[in-house]
Amino acid sequence: MSSKAATPASTEAPFSMRSILGPLIAIVVGIFMVILDGTAVNVALPKLTQEFHLLNLSLVQWTVIGYALAQAAVIPLAGWLSDRFGAKKIFLISVGLFTIGSGLCATANSVELLITYRIIQGAGGGVVIPIAMAFIYRLSPPSKVGAVMGMMGIPILLGPALGPVVAGWLVEYHSWQWIFLINLPIGVIGILLGIRTLPNIQRQSVAGLDLLGMILGPLAFAALVYGVSQGGVDATTGKSTWLDATTLIGSGVGIVALILFVIAELRRSNPLLELRVFRSGNFTKGIIVQWISQIAMFGTMFMVPLFLQQAHGYSPLKTGLIMLPQALASGLFMPIGGKLSDKFGARPLVIAGMALTTVSALLLSNITATSGDMAVMIPLALLGAGMGLFMMPLNNHLIQSAPQNLVGRVTSLTNAAQQVMMSFAIAILTTLMATKMNGLKEEMARTGEQKTVPELFASSFGYTFLILLGIAILGGVLGLMLSKPKKIEGQEGSGAEVPVFVGH
Repeated sequence: MSSKAATPASTEAPFSMRSILGPLIAIVVGIFMVILDGTAVNVALPKLTQEFHLLNLSLVQWTVIGYALAQAAVIPLAGWLSDRFGAKKIFLISVGLFTIGSGLCATANSVELLITYRIIQGAGGGVVIPIAMAFIYRLSPPSKVGAVMGMMGIPILLGPALGPVVAGWLVEYHSWQWIFLINLPIGVIGILLGIRTLPNIQRQSVAGLDLLGMILGPLAFAALVYGVSQGGVDATTGKSTWLDATTLIGSGVGIVALILFVIAELRRSNPLLELRVFRSGNFTKGIIVQWISQIAMFGTMFMVPLFLQQAHGYSPLKTGLIMLPQALASGLFMPIGGKLSDKFGARPLVIAGMALTTVSALLLSNITATSGDMAVMIPLALLGAGMGLFMMPLNNHLIQSAPQNLVGRVTSLTNAAQQVMMSFAIAILTTLMATKMNGLKEEMARTGEQKTVPELFASSFGYTFLILLGIAILGGVLGLMLSKPKKIEGQEGSGAEVPVFVGH
């Protein structure tokens, strides 16, 4: 296998950002569309419940769960598919499938059809991000990887924060169908740009189809996502659902399938997901920090809108606007973090970013029922700045800590794990908040103390963010343990790290 296929673009030829601007735009368009839609549907759930004449959210929530399950199922296939058939071809097919799924969602006249079409969307969208990350890494020269990845990371953080704003406006002033219809022109533009600008990267030589991995991998990740998404608190009874049969069966199947998947993959010379990358201590510490940061980020993005709508009665649009500082700060600090990582590596940026995240969680834990909008917006801006500062440098660190011929497999691994961690964070935090609220209600009944609904939510919300505060502190401590980059001989100033182990 030639080294060109396994490493970032050569630095022998002069490099300018303009030379990869076309491919970068095509990739960013695809990523932004997929990520924006991932959070946009959340604010439309009450409207969908009315539209389809449902009594509660239990069934319509599967439009979100089904989407996440489909993404988790296909992500492990992304690396193998791109190596086998070419990154450009698979990327364009994935964007096309997501676009088709979006059009079908807009035509759904029943919740069952909408769930089905969302699964099609997720199947296309799940492959886009890991392939895009590997694509950009291979196009970039070593000395510019951080800067380019930083630019690509802007939609990764902007999308989830802008989704509620866009969806809130569309739902309030137009119709829920427009959440999906806006993807059609964006998808077509992304495909046309991709056809014209994306290069045909040399394919990796891959062994035969890892059939056992293809079965066990998607099953494990999908079942784990299902299990943790079912865990939480029943909205009607207020009781925990972690010991319910559906939660236990889903989690159990996922754990067993994951164990079998790990055994099967470690025995193969060319597996679907290269788990041997965990032999790299730098990679292992880095991905744990990434999981912790994702719990903090996705937990906040779930908890804050819930607090604003249920405690203060804000509309979806106003809630989205209050979340906007997080998106703006992310977009501002993402390219800064990318450029700094080329000079200093990931460790100082991870420490600084987790410090900002910790301060954000501390401020949010002190929110009261009478706190103004700025008391929420300032911590969200700090969270966005922290995430923007270190998220892409940390992704770059993970890629550089692995053998360069396994870039596609590493991005598949990290993105599959993200789906599980996101669902896990939401389910756990929901349980913590509901448990705290039930405890406060019992205390009120016992002591006769009276608290308003906003006060109950504020107390429960603050308690939950104290938990996130501890998680953020743990992430910062682990960030201190990341090793400084070691320069590859002949590439001084590149900031690239030597992989800890080589090949199989």
